[in-house]
Amino acid sequence: MARKAARGPQEETLSLWKREQARLKALVVDRDTEAWQRDPAFSGLQRVGGVDVSFVKDDSVSACASLVVLNYPELEVAFDSPPPVCEVDHPSPDSEVVYEDCRMVSLTAPYVSGYLAFREVPFLVDAVQRLQEKDPQLMPQVLFVDGNGVLHHRGFGVACHLGVLTDVPCIGVAKKLLQVDGLENDAAHREKIRLLKAGGDSFPLMGGSGAVLGMALKSHDHSTKPLYVSVGHKMSLETAVRLTHSCCRFRIPEPVRQADIRSRDYIRRTLAVQGAPVPQPERSGKAQRPKACPKGVSEEPAGKNGLPEAHN
Repeated sequence: MARKAARGPQEETLSLWKREQARLKALVVDRDTEAWQRDPAFSGLQRVGGVDVSFVKDDSVSACASLVVLNYPELEVAFDSPPPVCEVDHPSPDSEVVYEDCRMVSLTAPYVSGYLAFREVPFLVDAVQRLQEKDPQLMPQVLFVDGNGVLHHRGFGVACHLGVLTDVPCIGVAKKLLQVDGLENDAAHREKIRLLKAGGDSFPLMGGSGAVLGMALKSHDHSTKPLYVSVGHKMSLETAVRLTHSCCRFRIPEPVRQADIRSRDYIRRTLAVQGAPVPQPERSGKAQRPKACPKGVSEEPAGKNGLPEAHN
């Protein structure tokens, strides 16, 4: 009998990741677990967090992993202690932040569609753990993740992965539709988007299996593109959608927007201190500080450049 060819390192890695993903998926909780989640006004919610990973332009390894925490409902960030800086002054973009952790990291794991969490989440878990050890009173009660939760090829995206590993409620917020389980950005989908009239309007994302994988949300009155909200961990979809809308000053939830702004700025400052050329960070091409929208004008940051936009 002929022997099977030995599997290469990448096949072994994918097999390991697939088993680990399945193991962790069984731990996801898709219902409300905290009293504040069941309150119509989210009474008791005081701190919301956001995470992001930004890349150095033309460098798929060097990146900045960031965690920010804001007060809720003010969505302000006033530092309890001096923010991390690269020996230069810290900027003050739009919001003031309760806590910020930005670190340069090297992402050595390969990018594989459907397994993004194994590339990025370890550094985000580290950031959450550093906060837990340093200032536990500033721990966020919920984390917004720039990516998908159960809206994923195997029902376990980055927001689920981070939530299970940190045991913190997580919400997945993506800017583009991940086309899984029959979901398509087709004419019918675009017509549903057109019918979203006011901030807070939404429609369910029902896959071919009959499961509701998330919601398309018009997060801001002047946004022309929806957000795709899905459960990450320890929260129901209905609550995730309501809270996402309440945290949107612009199209993107403020915790994620601040994490993105600050991670890209940290890259610029780090490279400047090192005396290296300072290219634009790769993570996104959207304006760093969206201005308030005049009535009738849409505020739509541009999409990302680096890894595929539909974070998974």
